[in-house]
Amino acid sequence: MRAVFGGGRAAFAFLTVIPVGRFGYSEAAWRWAAAWFPFVGAIVGAAGAGVFVLLRPTDTWVAAIGALTLTIVLTGAFHEDGLADSADALGGSFDREKLFTILKDSRVGTYGALALILSVSLRAASLVALDSAAPLALILVHAVARTTPVWMMVGVPYVTSSDTSKSRPVVRTGWIHAAVATAFALGLGASFVVTGSLSVRAAAWGVGAVTFVALAASRYFISRAGGITGDFLGATEQVNEITLLIVLASVP
Repeated sequence: MRAVFGGGRAAFAFLTVIPVGRFGYSEAAWRWAAAWFPFVGAIVGAAGAGVFVLLRPTDTWVAAIGALTLTIVLTGAFHEDGLADSADALGGSFDREKLFTILKDSRVGTYGALALILSVSLRAASLVALDSAAPLALILVHAVARTTPVWMMVGVPYVTSSDTSKSRPVVRTGWIHAAVATAFALGLGASFVVTGSLSVRAAAWGVGAVTFVALAASRYFISRAGGITGDFLGATEQVNEITLLIVLASVP
């Protein structure tokens, strides 16, 4: 049980800038960290939801941008960095060697900048469209968006050197950890359905959407790079957030 609960703290250390201690975790705790990803996402989303509620009386756009700003600050732009790096590498390369060269470059190029602009814009616009439903949407979306990347870590080859990867050794997670992560995300979604905060139709569309994103992204990453990297997982999380917010804003 020590490894299980240690995994919770390791998950916060890995995904956020919250000062929980960055070192001293066992290999087992790091593997269990992935199981806690949706929980960490829910906490990050709840913080963003709080900001949205506080700022909504001023203006919905201000509330949306404020909520996004806090979630980005809490995660240290971790997933946004993965999105930008992935967009630059996938958009600016024609072969595998060039792709990995670009991934290692810390500079943000045209594709990366455009990806970040589109990501923030689409998420903010969706929150504005959701309006009063945005706070609960933030909690659910941040939890669910971090679930399918865990399954990708289990089922898709990891092609970044373990000696240089910032995702080591979290990617060594297993099926049990992915199952626990999924159970939390589905349980959270089910609680929203039971309380009437989320329709069954929207829930079904959301599950289908993130599943499609994960499968399509996995196939694409394998065809381009032979597997996944930490940056690709971050990019997938971002696409999940965008997709889920759009689904919740458009499906009654």
